[in-house]
Amino acid sequence: MTGIRSETDAMTARLGVVGGCAVGGGLVLWLSSAMLGEVAATMWLGPAAAFPLTIQFAEWLVFFAGLGEAVVRLRAGRAETGQLARHYLPEDHGTVLRGEDLEPIYRRVHDQPDAQVRFLPRLILSTIRSFRCSGSIDQANALMGSGLELFMHEIDLRYTWLRYMVWLIPSLGFIGTVVGIAAALRKASGFDLSSTDINVLALLTEDLGVAFDTTMLALVLSMVLVLLMSLAQAREETALNRAGQYCLNNLVNRLY
Repeated sequence: MTGIRSETDAMTARLGVVGGCAVGGGLVLWLSSAMLGEVAATMWLGPAAAFPLTIQFAEWLVFFAGLGEAVVRLRAGRAETGQLARHYLPEDHGTVLRGEDLEPIYRRVHDQPDAQVRFLPRLILSTIRSFRCSGSIDQANALMGSGLELFMHEIDLRYTWLRYMVWLIPSLGFIGTVVGIAAALRKASGFDLSSTDINVLALLTEDLGVAFDTTMLALVLSMVLVLLMSLAQAREETALNRAGQYCLNNLVNRLY
């Protein structure tokens, strides 16, 4: 029950951060639309007459939601790294752990409020349980290795929504470009294309410019999200590797 409650609380906090970033970002864009120059506003937010029902605004909303998700993942990676500072296991060079020595370690780790959420306490608890049940160091080591593989898959699954947002933003940009080109062609069908009227050409090129602005904005926003996603995933995977090495050095290799 404690593990389920911890996961529920984490999910609630995550949705709060993601939703808050999306709503806050939308409000900032709404306020900034009146402060930007006409050219910049059209490029970054779309035509003023259609705002906020523009492709650019949708791209920004997805970007801010993805930004919130990246922040959640970066904070999770920092929390995982911080587990090593709790010194759950003996770290000197001479301690040997027998069966009776594991009980106080198990209780201390199990009583932590995030013991069912973070990688390091979960690794320690499962390894100790395996050794207590089987008495085999090899089996405890094998179980720890299997746990590390499962946790690596768990990390990968945590980035499902963020990867979708990274894909969605350029997709919206391409949709905006196609829609903009189609609108420009429809408008062109009503003009006399043999005319050299500069106003006709200006209207057509303006529509085409707005169409390609959506793709340019989408690519820029995606570049930022991919960078943050890569940094966050690297931090979590590094924390998991350190947790595995910590358990190997200070638990498995000390069992007797």
